[in-house]
Amino acid sequence: MLAVEFVLAFFAALMAVFTALVIRWAVEAKFSLQAAGVVFLLLMMAAMFGGAVVYYLNPGTTGLVEGLWLAAGLMSLGAFIPFFAFIRTAQGQLDPEEQAVPASPAPLHKGALYAAMIASLVLANEFLMGWAFSLASGVRFAGLAGGAGALAGDVAAVIDSPWFLFTMAGEMALTAFLLRSRLDRGFVLVVGFQAALMFLSPPALASSVWREVTVLLGSGLMIVLFVYLMEHIYRQKELNAAYATYLVRILAVYAVMMAGLFLWALYSQPLLFAAAIVLEMLVYLDAVVRPDRFAAGDRMAWQLNARWAFQLLAFIFVAELFMGALLDLQIEPAVFAGAFPALALSGTPMVVLGNAVSNGFWFFALVAGSTWFLAMMGAEMGALVVFKFKEVRQRETKVRLALMMACYGLFVVFFPSVYYSAVFPNWASGVQVPVLGWSMGLGSAPIVPSLFAVILVTYAATGTLSALFGRRVICSVFCSAAVMFQGTTIDAMKTFNRSSPVARKYLSSRFSSLYSTTTGVVMVALVGTSFLSYFDQIGRLNVTVGGADPSIFLFTFSFSVLWYVMFVTIPYTGNYNCVTMGWCYTGTIAQAFQRIGFFKLKVKDRQVCRDCTTLDCAKTCPIGLVDMPGHFRTKGEFRSSKCCGVGNCVGACPYGNLYIYDIRHWLRSRLPRPAAPSADTVLPVIQASPRRTGPSTTSTSATAARSGAVEAGSP
Repeated sequence: MLAVEFVLAFFAALMAVFTALVIRWAVEAKFSLQAAGVVFLLLMMAAMFGGAVVYYLNPGTTGLVEGLWLAAGLMSLGAFIPFFAFIRTAQGQLDPEEQAVPASPAPLHKGALYAAMIASLVLANEFLMGWAFSLASGVRFAGLAGGAGALAGDVAAVIDSPWFLFTMAGEMALTAFLLRSRLDRGFVLVVGFQAALMFLSPPALASSVWREVTVLLGSGLMIVLFVYLMEHIYRQKELNAAYATYLVRILAVYAVMMAGLFLWALYSQPLLFAAAIVLEMLVYLDAVVRPDRFAAGDRMAWQLNARWAFQLLAFIFVAELFMGALLDLQIEPAVFAGAFPALALSGTPMVVLGNAVSNGFWFFALVAGSTWFLAMMGAEMGALVVFKFKEVRQRETKVRLALMMACYGLFVVFFPSVYYSAVFPNWASGVQVPVLGWSMGLGSAPIVPSLFAVILVTYAATGTLSALFGRRVICSVFCSAAVMFQGTTIDAMKTFNRSSPVARKYLSSRFSSLYSTTTGVVMVALVGTSFLSYFDQIGRLNVTVGGADPSIFLFTFSFSVLWYVMFVTIPYTGNYNCVTMGWCYTGTIAQAFQRIGFFKLKVKDRQVCRDCTTLDCAKTCPIGLVDMPGHFRTKGEFRSSKCCGVGNCVGACPYGNLYIYDIRHWLRSRLPRPAAPSADTVLPVIQASPRRTGPSTTSTSATAARSGAVEAGSP
């Protein structure tokens, strides 16, 4: 059997090369006769593999005859198409009046129908080849006798086989290489990622080692792809419309694909993954058969296109969510295999709907709060922060970004899971312990009593730091949201703060009625759930929300569900919407301490701001504090409890006129300054560099330097 599989692998490789060449011919075809030749070749291959499938399904004389008849029929159809195209071309080359003067044949129109025909034939060939090679290698299928479900499983088994997946990956890579001169460089690189990810498909081989390796490598490669795409669009303020469409389509396919991989890993259901593979090839072939659309055409300013940006974020996040669930199952199966909610979807329509919503909510929350999802998000969004780190010039901003990354790794990933579970294996899980898993949210849910002092110290410390240095201690350093918001691409989405009708309601430092309402509801919910939780513990009440303690539910809803929903809706709700809208209770608490603290923005020279016409400080603010310039001009400072000290305004000022004021500056202003040196003080003399005119010039320069030094020390 090993020898058979080796021979099949050799022919599959040849098939990949030949199909890539045929696709290139389809791209280069200029007339209908050339396109008909491509169709003829594809039908010839389909005839060959279709006949082989018929024979393997019914070995013997009967199967052989039936296979030959099928092959002959497809070959006849294939021969008719170029013959018909030849006749039409010959007729078109004769002038209707002279019937003697040849005319040039009409150019081929490569529309959506042409691309769909080529893509369908390529996929049909690959499917028939995968089916035939699977049968030849000993795989048996249920067929029609097993019913519709078994037939769907057979189709998925063929698509998920190595003969289909590996061959398609090879074809994709070879086609991109052959057409590299006609395709955009970014597109070719994306296709390279796609080919590698298709090759690393876990269902391709029935091996636990292959599954483990491909899940890890594929997830890592997917993260690299997402980072590349986000940084690429950040550098390209305008995108080719066809390329932009291709990106969101392929990201949508990856969202479906990761969901399919999760279902395959948890329930051994391969159908959704197989459907995603087919969708990916259709999207890819539709793009590659008509590459001219990527070289010319309309361009799109993506920072002004809310719909496209929303699709980008939403599809990436859905793919990440299911990828995180897959990693949880692969790395910690004992923890997650039975943890995913599965309320019965039976009963009345209302019961089914309620159970489905509950299952979806807790699945979302469980994965979004898991170690490997958070580590994956940190790696992806953290890479964008690293790119931002390379751009900023202010040392203080660089230090804050470095602290922000360190805090994410320690307090979001390491301590709540790795450290906590290793040191205290018998205590409550990390998600039940404030400080470690609650992002410092208030609440009285069951906790280890010895940690109560730690909680108080944490609140005292964070409150004090917020008063001394501003809420940036929380919102721009400790909070995990800072890493998500402050990378290059997400930070660039601050343009939606001004273009989105919803986000525009929260512009400026004033507290709108909508903002005050949101904050009030959030704080009432926080206090209410805390009291409910406390009375549950002492036995006065027995209240749960979704089967969970009220305060745990509030935290889960706020930071494991709502936060991500608001994150992907940045194009409609604005950047940093947890701050601008006031729905984060942790930020609201930090905001209260900042209001009584030292933090503010100040200018060095008020007149510089009065003469400024750029307003760059306001344009770069991710919070949308558009009234900032007016305060600088009239007061020379800006104080707002909304400001979370990102520092974009300081770096964007073309005159270097802004700086962040906090306890450090207050202390400096009150500490005694060193007295000016007296006239008798001997100051160091800096020797001037000798000039090329000769020694006399050097001596004169040195004398001038000494004279200047003495004058500087004079009263």
